[in-house]
Amino acid sequence: MRYLPLTSDDRSAMLATIGAASIDELFADVPVDARLDGPMAGLPMHASELAVERHMAALSRQNRAAADGPFFLGAGAYRHHVPASVDHLIQRGEFLTAYTPYQPEIAQGTLQMLFEFQSQVARLLGTDVANASMYDGSTACWEAIVMARRITKRGKALLSTGLHPHYRSVARTMAKYTGDVLVDGDPSLDAGTDWAALADKIDRETSCVVVQYPDILGRIDDMTALAAACQAAGALLIAVVTEPVALGLIKAPGEMGADIVVGEGQSIGVGLQFGGPYVGLFACKTKYVRQMPGRLCGETVDANGKRGFVLTLSTREQHIRREKATSNICTNSGLCALAFSIHMTLLGEAGLRQLAAINHGRAKQAAAELAKIPGVSVLNNSYFNEFTLLLPTEARPVIHKLAERDILGGVSLGRLYPANANLANGLVVAVTETVTAADISVFAAALKEVLA
Repeated sequence: MRYLPLTSDDRSAMLATIGAASIDELFADVPVDARLDGPMAGLPMHASELAVERHMAALSRQNRAAADGPFFLGAGAYRHHVPASVDHLIQRGEFLTAYTPYQPEIAQGTLQMLFEFQSQVARLLGTDVANASMYDGSTACWEAIVMARRITKRGKALLSTGLHPHYRSVARTMAKYTGDVLVDGDPSLDAGTDWAALADKIDRETSCVVVQYPDILGRIDDMTALAAACQAAGALLIAVVTEPVALGLIKAPGEMGADIVVGEGQSIGVGLQFGGPYVGLFACKTKYVRQMPGRLCGETVDANGKRGFVLTLSTREQHIRREKATSNICTNSGLCALAFSIHMTLLGEAGLRQLAAINHGRAKQAAAELAKIPGVSVLNNSYFNEFTLLLPTEARPVIHKLAERDILGGVSLGRLYPANANLANGLVVAVTETVTAADISVFAAALKEVLA
């Protein structure tokens, strides 16, 4: 096929058709300070392939890998050990594809993997059914909110203050175009969650209540009473899980009455990868399955009576009438879902529980040692592998000074909530199985030195 670029007349005709005076108008929703007003400074207009390779290699050498020193970052993305066998197996020919398995007769490997993935996710989250994955946790959270609107015919969602601020931001962005009313706010530095207060706010206009478990500060609470309050008012309870490894040790949200459980599956099988691609988890009660976004793989038998797999439900606009579509999600995170499923299979139930126990044990060790530092205290009464430290000074400069010592000491609440001075001294610290006792000691010594 020949490539025929557009002429100036072609562009003018297209702009006239959509009612735009210039191409620049197409970027009106992008903040002015985020737009380039010309070529990027420091980059030549053209260069040889060899020169570009050398330049990019030099840039890459400035990066710091997560394994290069003590690493305590979390807040929704976690460093876990991914066995080398995961990377090997996802490249096998039975699985390696970037395309949707529309033709089941030639995609049985991919379809069976997705079926197994769904089974694993449903069991992990404590629900009846799960779909074949979403883009990531934040978009899965939003899809759950609009799913609740379809089910309840209501348009107000109560978001816990403990919900990740990036998830809240995605929901606010999308709600501008749907008319959903979102009631939210920043967390307070309390040991307990705001779930009891949320229950008191539920009314007949509420479509859903969204909570994170464990929440952004690492706090864990029982959602049974909140689920009962939602049910009594005809609203749905949506639980968000950003650290699925925790469910190897704590009770699954579905078992406590959550109607929809979504989350980020990156912790299992997927590396940090500079922030993506990740894999969204989405599960719910059986009675809501036809309102679930994405696609669902099912088990059947072929003409010869042999076991087989097919796409059972596909709810996007490409498959059914646009007005009947529940989502415009056009694919699932297939390769990341495969990595998740393989890692989960390698672990098994016993392995996941053991991994979770190791995470919690290392976190307890770190919390105890860090709390010995003068002026430092641990906010949480309960936590899994992530907790919030209260420092005697603003956390952001402390984080920068630790980074100068090659220690990534956590995520400051000042970074997550830059407009809220009340949270400036909070520091969220994540401790996974990749953290050693030596890492904890180095971190504690450096933090003590920086705060002195």
